[in-house]
Amino acid sequence: MDSYRDLVARMAQLEVEIEKSRKAETAAAIDDILQRMVEYGITLDDIGQRAKQGVQRARARVMPKYRDPVSGEEWSGRGKAPRWIRDHADRARFLI
Repeated sequence: MDSYRDLVARMAQLEVEIEKSRKAETAAAIDDILQRMVEYGITLDDIGQRAKQGVQRARARVMPKYRDPVSGEEWSGRGKAPRWIRDHADRARFLI
């Protein structure tokens, strides 16, 4: 069985090897990406445009769960409760 010091030394050596391997694989991946960019005529602006499109996705509307019988106002049950339901302990009577 290895001693604690031996294991710590091996772990440090493995961390160095892991970092070298990560750098080599990252460099290879970047080379592959650059080669494909040249092959397909892709620019950094194209990538930036595509990244912005992914961020601007629309959120799905949450269906309302509660309805005020007086005003007909609806609430999904998410976020701050509206005034018409806030003070009611039993919200079951407002369920849709």
